Amino acid sequence: MQAITRRLGHQSLRPTASISSIKSICALSDHYYGGDHPRYGSTLASHKGMGHLVRKGTGGRSSVSGIIATVFGATGFLGRYLVQQLAKMGSQVLVPFRGSEDNPRHLKLMGDLGQIVPMKYDPRDENSIKAVMAKANVVINLIGREYETRNFSFEEVNHFMAEQLAVIAKEHGGIMRFIQVSCLGSSLTSPSRFLRAKAAGEEAVLKELPEATVMKPAVMIGTEDRIMNRWAHFAKKYSFLPLIGGGSTKIQPVYVVDVASAIVAALKDDGSSMGNVYELGGPEIYTVHELAELMYETVREWPRYVNVPLPVAKAIAMPREVLLKKVPFPLPNPDIFNLDQIHAFATDTVVSENALTFMDLGIVPHKLKGYPVEYLIQYRKGGPQFGSTVSEKVNPDSYP
Repeated sequence: MQAITRRLGHQSLRPTASISSIKSICALSDHYYGGDHPRYGSTLASHKGMGHLVRKGTGGRSSVSGIIATVFGATGFLGRYLVQQLAKMGSQVLVPFRGSEDNPRHLKLMGDLGQIVPMKYDPRDENSIKAVMAKANVVINLIGREYETRNFSFEEVNHFMAEQLAVIAKEHGGIMRFIQVSCLGSSLTSPSRFLRAKAAGEEAVLKELPEATVMKPAVMIGTEDRIMNRWAHFAKKYSFLPLIGGGSTKIQPVYVVDVASAIVAALKDDGSSMGNVYELGGPEIYTVHELAELMYETVREWPRYVNVPLPVAKAIAMPREVLLKKVPFPLPNPDIFNLDQIHAFATDTVVSENALTFMDLGIVPHKLKGYPVEYLIQYRKGGPQFGSTVSEKVNPDSYP
């Protein structure tokens, strides 16, 4: 009897055929950092064209999609929409965060029980980054900041962190997809330090991982956005909106949900998106003035503008940049008069003529007018049903 027990025990320790097949399908290494792969040898190319990542179930919340995604920057604006779409299809999402444990709390409700896993990390600690990436087969980098602070510069956040993630993912050996989210208009020759840092980050990622996918969304519009919310708040507080340079710069704003859908579509394809750069702009091109008009129409207020020439706007924004690291206390974050954003908005930012876009991912982006900007009704005086509309404006010269 004891001999039979020992024999069965030895058999149970052997890898079964089903486990071996799972390992061959997922192409994951038993040792995540260099056990089966040469150090700094990318394995993304071997996964290209291997088929879809989705594994079991109907694709719903309680399915098993096969995606274990580490989403850096998930607690930001785009992150919450991306996590929601990943969790909706049954993916497990690892959410690295720093600071308070309340930061990722709202994300845990988006997935099935145990599918959203907050993990505290330090972006300057390589070991903590490896820890949050260890069990993943997908890495998505949403880290970005359009202004500097006393602790983090443009280059560190937008360039060096992206490069570090790419190096660690390359060393990992089991990462099947790496997606870097950059910014439309990023260029090494841009007058904006933010856009230059984003362009350097793209180059660094593609140098380490040529099979990575780069997404370059335009200005994103949504409930927590950093453009129309700020405009509406400023207009309600001061009864006017400053138009820097007359508001003649052309931009191509995009609905944030469409950007999240594009990232998920790239994960769900057969590998055809790997190694490509996508420029994600909305279906319509606006000037800054026209976008401000849409904001005023939604909040039902009479538009009042103050034209601020570029040199004057730069002079207003300059003191914060000069004093940022010279004073012993943190300065307020810039809203309207952000010097780097003033430089970025000095030139038109639209999708290039021959660029890969939403259409190449099978997505039709939403027009802004309507549901995507309905969140602005919170700024209406007296509530959603009150306030004048643009159609009700009357020329004062027609008064009797």
